[in-house]
Amino acid sequence: MQRFAVRSAVLIAVLFLAAPASAQVVQSAQVGVGAVFPRGFDTRVPGDTLVANVTNANPLAFGGMSEFTTAQINGEWNVTLGDRVEFGAGVGFQKRTVPSVYRDWLNEDRTEIVQALRLRVVPVTAVVRFLPFGRPHNVQPYVGGGFGIFNYRYSEVGQFMDTTDLSIFSERYTVVGNAPGAVVLGGVRMPLGGDIYGLTMEYRYTIASGDTGGAANGFLGDKIDLSGGQLNFGFLVRF
Repeated sequence: MQRFAVRSAVLIAVLFLAAPASAQVVQSAQVGVGAVFPRGFDTRVPGDTLVANVTNANPLAFGGMSEFTTAQINGEWNVTLGDRVEFGAGVGFQKRTVPSVYRDWLNEDRTEIVQALRLRVVPVTAVVRFLPFGRPHNVQPYVGGGFGIFNYRYSEVGQFMDTTDLSIFSERYTVVGNAPGAVVLGGVRMPLGGDIYGLTMEYRYTIASGDTGGAANGFLGDKIDLSGGQLNFGFLVRF
């Protein structure tokens, strides 16, 4: 994945340098909100700690990976060369807390053994879009792709059970890191009465996974899968 990210960065730089000097350059900025949909259990990266949490000898129980569906806010700066090629750099923010309990065990007072599983991701991405029909005063469908660095923070906080003597203790396990990844996308832009303002709808799919440190950091898996789909709606201004 790191090799792919480097190659993507080189490709974007080459395309930018190869663009004709006479090409019309238009800059734009957009802000938006969207929904992020994580991968399901059966398609997650091997060693994923969330899968390990529900498949080990003393499994946790929560509502499934759909529980990690969450909102994202994002912004992007774009540079369009001519009518059909655009480069964009953006950043987003998403955060989700999912409650869980031990499936087969209770406290001595018959209450649940409760934890909170928390995942925060800040994606920083660089993409290239291809707009086959050009001209911003028309509806503009497009496709593209690129790479990103995904800053993540994953934690498990609450009560846990010692598997050797079945005692219950309170703890907080946390890992913070940066993971390289790939981005593919497609979308459409709709003008608002001219060339300056527009509305955007875009679907992205990202492929990335981070390291947790495994047992050394208190986690059952050594990976945290950051991949999934993302549907965004935004407002765009051209300069």
